[in-house]
Amino acid sequence: MKLLTNLLSTIVTSAFTECGYDAVLGQVAVSDRLDLCQFQCNGAFSGAKLYKKTPLAIANEVVSRIQMNDMLEKAEVVPPGFINITIKDEFLFGYVEQVFRDEHKGIPQTEHPETIVLDYGNPNVAKPLHVGHLRSAIIGEALKRIIISTGRTAIGDVHLGDWGLPMGLVLAELEERHGDHLPPLTVDLLNEIYPFASKKSKADGVFLEKARKVTAKLQKGDVRYTKIWREMVDISIKDIRETFGRLNVSFDHWYGESDSSKYVPELIKILTDKNLLVQSEGAEVVNVAMECDKAVIPPTIIVKSNGSEGYATTDIATILQRQRDFKPDKILYVVDFRQNLHFTQVFRTARKAELIPDSTELAHLCFGTVNGRDGKPFKTRDGGVMQLSELLDTVISCSYDKLRFHEEIGEADKKETAKKIGIAAIKFGDLINHYSKDCIFDMEKFMAAEGKTGVYLLYMVARIHSILKKVEDIDVTSLHLNGIYSNTERELMIKLALSGYVFINAYNENAPNMICESAYQIAVAFSRFYHENHILSEKDEQKKSSWLALCLITKDILRMHLDTLAIDTVEFM
Repeated sequence: MKLLTNLLSTIVTSAFTECGYDAVLGQVAVSDRLDLCQFQCNGAFSGAKLYKKTPLAIANEVVSRIQMNDMLEKAEVVPPGFINITIKDEFLFGYVEQVFRDEHKGIPQTEHPETIVLDYGNPNVAKPLHVGHLRSAIIGEALKRIIISTGRTAIGDVHLGDWGLPMGLVLAELEERHGDHLPPLTVDLLNEIYPFASKKSKADGVFLEKARKVTAKLQKGDVRYTKIWREMVDISIKDIRETFGRLNVSFDHWYGESDSSKYVPELIKILTDKNLLVQSEGAEVVNVAMECDKAVIPPTIIVKSNGSEGYATTDIATILQRQRDFKPDKILYVVDFRQNLHFTQVFRTARKAELIPDSTELAHLCFGTVNGRDGKPFKTRDGGVMQLSELLDTVISCSYDKLRFHEEIGEADKKETAKKIGIAAIKFGDLINHYSKDCIFDMEKFMAAEGKTGVYLLYMVARIHSILKKVEDIDVTSLHLNGIYSNTERELMIKLALSGYVFINAYNENAPNMICESAYQIAVAFSRFYHENHILSEKDEQKKSSWLALCLITKDILRMHLDTLAIDTVEFM
């Protein structure tokens, strides 16, 4: 299905070329001022520079050549050279109906299949998920779903931190405490041991050396350490799956650093064969600095002076692994901004080693931190880093408090609804902002029933559900739009008709916030339409039939938006 803007661009482009102007000038966009016009072409301004004419002269010439048809209501010139376009109501409600009936809800499917790997989540074995994991998980999940909505293949990889010295620290501390007689391993035990062992290693050089030796034995396949490590990984993954599952976040692969570590020997051979490895203070590094750099970019350490792998080594080996497994067209890393230098080194090394084709895109989508209302990193009351599960429990409890007095709702339904509302609140509160910005965690704002909140959107879907439930004797799926009877109705239909346009832009810009904004604009437009028209009591059966169809379509497209954000809707609030 073609976008409205593309259909209009075809018409306007034809007029530009008939006048002897470059076809590219005829691109039509959604108007910035929908109160003035629906669509706009600003090509006359660019044409003025190319053809040494005034924008007004070019615009007038082009509009005189635009052929009016079943789609266009009018095309007019507004000084100093804008071409404003309005489409016919009959075409608009027919197009909205097509969007609703379309398998892909009006989102054009790519004609050039692509495979895109997304690296997000990034949890660590033996460490609890904390609030910092929230953004990577929900941004990555939304991006994955946006990609899939366009007909492309998206592969989500959690990239588990399950290798290196952190594992050695835990294994060494378990051995010091329990020797060969380990107690049953649990999440709580592992979560207590890692921070203890990490702190201990900074003050106790003997223990640190022991942890390093344990790490070396593990990486060489020591049977006993490998058995304990595998159990640690399995226990951690089960817990991580459960917490991410509460956020509707899932992964196609649970590869860890241990998987990519297997590719390190091959990586080192490639770097050696290409004469990229150089000695530097006992380490082996790859120089990645470029003349255009405005800041110093240090060499990438591949092998440390003690013979162990550098911090970047497994990430570079992961690119080799992903190329072998998936042959991706893009690899997107949803990781916070503090890793920017790291990924610059990783990407440049991978390029120099020719681990991927030149056409494969590598991008670090670096996001900001989660901060409190004071603008400082979000903490628990005692000043510690808040665990993600604790954060989720807090918002769900807050949501439940708002529902507990609804006696008509059963306890099980109340708890399930509270969970969905709470999760929607924090996810939408984060995703409504561009990922590059810091997220200010403001419970009161996130849980507000009005404004740009997940709660408001769920309420609007529940309201539409309530309207449709009151006409259960009517098969609303068989109803059709048959007209436009008010300005608010027209405004709502324009928002619905443009949803495919929004999804394509969200894909091109890697911007889930565009989906959030579109959902909010649709909800606001429906609210205006709902308050202006008495849908259920309308006496004109033709109007009522069309309005009920519009309610169904709005609910369907709103739910598509929210599903793309991995937000579940509710039937009552």
